[in-house]
Amino acid sequence: MPKKLLAPNYVFESSWEVCNKVGGIYTVLSTRAKTLQDKLKDKVIFIGPDFWSNTPNPLFKENKTLLAKWRHHALKEDGLKLRIGRWMIPGQPIAVLVDFEPFFAQKNDIYAWAWDHYQVDSLHGYGDYDEASMFSWAAGKVVESYVRYFGLAGDNVVYQAHEWMTCLGALYVQQACPSVATIFTTHATSIGRSIAGNQKPLYDCLAGYNGDQMAEELNMQSKHSVEKQAAHAVDCFTTVSDITDRECRQLLEQPADVVLMNGFENDFVPKTGKPFDTARKKARKKLLKVANTLMGTSLDDETVIVSIGGRYEYKNKGIDLFVDSMNRLRHDVRLDREVLAFVLVPAWVKEARTDLQRRLKEGGEARLPLGDPRITHNLHNQEQDMVLGQMNWLGMYNHPEDKVKLIFVPCYLDGKDGIFNMEYYDLLIGMDLCIYPSYYEPWGYTPLESVAFHVPCITTDLTGFGLWVNSLHVGKQSIADGVRTVHRSDQNFDRAASDIRDAVLEFCRMDASQVEQAHKNAAALAEKALWKHFIKYYYQAYDVALRKAKARKL
Repeated sequence: MPKKLLAPNYVFESSWEVCNKVGGIYTVLSTRAKTLQDKLKDKVIFIGPDFWSNTPNPLFKENKTLLAKWRHHALKEDGLKLRIGRWMIPGQPIAVLVDFEPFFAQKNDIYAWAWDHYQVDSLHGYGDYDEASMFSWAAGKVVESYVRYFGLAGDNVVYQAHEWMTCLGALYVQQACPSVATIFTTHATSIGRSIAGNQKPLYDCLAGYNGDQMAEELNMQSKHSVEKQAAHAVDCFTTVSDITDRECRQLLEQPADVVLMNGFENDFVPKTGKPFDTARKKARKKLLKVANTLMGTSLDDETVIVSIGGRYEYKNKGIDLFVDSMNRLRHDVRLDREVLAFVLVPAWVKEARTDLQRRLKEGGEARLPLGDPRITHNLHNQEQDMVLGQMNWLGMYNHPEDKVKLIFVPCYLDGKDGIFNMEYYDLLIGMDLCIYPSYYEPWGYTPLESVAFHVPCITTDLTGFGLWVNSLHVGKQSIADGVRTVHRSDQNFDRAASDIRDAVLEFCRMDASQVEQAHKNAAALAEKALWKHFIKYYYQAYDVALRKAKARKL
């Protein structure tokens, strides 16, 4: 018989992105919270940084009566400045926001402790290293205070730390509260991301890289050091995909104990039927209205609308490959439909274009393009912008005769951008096809978000999500599967760009019934990635960590 897994009675999780919407880790935590909250009933507690003293945090609702006695004790006896309340996400779990500023006065002593106990090299820390370390230490102190105040040493308590920014706290908890089972999750190794970001060939040369040597070369010693030591020292080391596990084995010299694939919840996706159809029509109407107003065109609803989204990591997120593939499609004589492509990537935006705002407000049909008909907002560094620079080099100017037109939307789509005034998800549902041809993407929430909204997508086999799709034996051949995974390597940019072009061409040639089936296949893939399916990996990690913690107590 399979052994019964040890389950936690309490779970603490710390991340820089608790109540702080920055990137993919926020999505991991916030979408999984309800699944844990339903199981643990306020015994899952998230710990995040409190730097909202002067401005309201819309994601956090303070409750001064919640755990009030402990909060008073933590302040008076443990010197911790806390705010306790609810994270305003599905499940509304308890969140503790800790002010880490007071710990800067102890920084040298904290770093000395880290060296003495774990040989963590903080000497070369710079930039955000100090800030993250002080938060991490404060988060560890929060766990220690809570566990001791409520006498939880005999309970099954788990502390999970996310990314290098929380490693120091995990190491502290293991020393200060040896009964607490520690888990460290790296969502992307700091040195792997740095190698990729510095235009070095990560995959072809991975077997030849030494993490410590590369950290010294790229001035990443301190971040790499604390991450590596945590990976080796915690009770359970985890990462989010098999491709990142390969990085961990080589660069951190430690394989993951458990791979925690990133799940999702689809509770914010409109219900199938009239609500979904209405939201999709609204999104398409807005996308076409802005495009036609900007370019002086008359694109209709038969236009195939495609997009890329995510952070402005030009190579890592495959933005360069997306632009190149759209240019190849523009020149392809086989294309017999209009394609409208959007780059939905926040840049150093200055303001919404007033000429575009004015024309949108006037509402009349435009016959001539506005200024530069390729961008919706003005940028601070517009002359140096990489998207526009690549488009200039390729001669992509959205001429009327071009079958493919590309528009850069360089702002956060938060509903207040001044042009669309709709949130990202509210526009995503209007796409026909999304393209996320990432080079470095440990998991890949953007393609998962796409299929959650029933939008077929193209991604690569250098993403955790793409590898997972391939494991289901779909995606390698046709966009009709709902997802098409394109092969990427350090050397095949040209081939990958042509494969993406061909996949879009395939989609453009589908009839209505084939398109409908591709949308259904995309939604079916999204259902397989819901947290109700993936949460089991977390319980495997809890079991590994709890067993090691119990062995430590013997």
